[in-house]
Amino acid sequence: MVLAYQSLGVVYGDLSISPLYVYKSTFAEDIHHSETNEEIFGVLSFVFWTLTLVPLFKYVFIVLRADDNGEGGTFALYSSICRHAKVSLLPNRQVSDESLSTYKLEQSPERKYDSKVKMLLEKYKFLHTALLILVLLGTCMVIGDGLLTPAISVFSAVSGLELSMSKDHHQYAVIPITCFILVCLFALQHYGTHRVGFFFAPIVLLWLICISALGLYNIIYWNPHVYQALSPYYMLKFFKKTKKQGWMSLGGILLCITGSEAMFADLGHFSYAAIQIAFTFLVYPALILGYMGQAAYLSRNHPNADQISYYVSVPESLRWPVLAIAILASVVGSQAIISGTFSIINQSQSLGCFPRVKVVHTSDKIYGQIYIPEINWILMILCIAVTIGFRDIKHMGNASGRPPQSLVSCIVVNSERSDHYSALRSI
Repeated sequence: MVLAYQSLGVVYGDLSISPLYVYKSTFAEDIHHSETNEEIFGVLSFVFWTLTLVPLFKYVFIVLRADDNGEGGTFALYSSICRHAKVSLLPNRQVSDESLSTYKLEQSPERKYDSKVKMLLEKYKFLHTALLILVLLGTCMVIGDGLLTPAISVFSAVSGLELSMSKDHHQYAVIPITCFILVCLFALQHYGTHRVGFFFAPIVLLWLICISALGLYNIIYWNPHVYQALSPYYMLKFFKKTKKQGWMSLGGILLCITGSEAMFADLGHFSYAAIQIAFTFLVYPALILGYMGQAAYLSRNHPNADQISYYVSVPESLRWPVLAIAILASVVGSQAIISGTFSIINQSQSLGCFPRVKVVHTSDKIYGQIYIPEINWILMILCIAVTIGFRDIKHMGNASGRPPQSLVSCIVVNSERSDHYSALRSI
């Protein structure tokens, strides 16, 4: 239970902060919210089933069981596969290999339960190389997410100041504040997962209670029948109404599961039971209530695409406290992928796929809790560069969740405007 509490501050910060930008990114350019509410109900249905199928069923009940001596992540999965099948192109010997008959014997006996996939992988050498390339690509994408996630999380929270400031002041205040918060976040990493987890966990817990309470309020006050939108039927209506534009907007919906991969990557910092308990009984219900509450508000209020924001669904008297909690939670939201990046780099280094870097173990009880100074400061510099280069949550959302051609076309079309030129240069 202690590890489950700590996991709130490390694993689930990113996933819990996604309500700040999912609806705004989805309705950014491709689709528009109409009076019939088919679009918003369709988006809610997509969000509900995406959260249910990917983080809950896929990760919590399936993927987290595929650990490698308690370690998670793409390289841990690859290492585990290589010790049970002869497909390794990298050194991956561990103490646990002694318990495997295939390690003790020079030639492993034929087994009836050997799968056809295993025999196929062992037979063809080119599949060994293809598997390693696939692992490296997946790892690179997770690390790439480690650059974008802190920037979009903190920027989306700080952008709530637009409701209380003039446009000119808001334009010049958001970027410096976001960069300052990012510097503070990375400066805290040397304290280790144990201390950071205890420090951040109350913030995430407060944020989850906040979004679930606001969601419940909006459901009761604005539209108690919004639960009907959880039916998959509304996904069909969504595509029927929006057609190609609706398909292109799915990249924004994908942002609702940003941070799910950290559940597996951060497994070595905690345990399977701790992550499962925290997500199933607290994080998942709070997120569903939060998204339902936003949809309930938007179904009775129809702002244009530029005004769709999480903060418009917050009662005016509570906006400043919610903004403060959101900014703190966004800082925590970046922690998940940062810790996951440390674990992945450590695993890839042990397999000879990464240059040697200093690894600091920050706990004398949990082996997987580590800190890598060089990677920490490189991530900080690149996150600040992304924030200054994009300067717009819409473009950050495109980079995180949409296809590359959609991202490039989005920025090229706007490149003539001077305020988007730096975004083009960063791409």
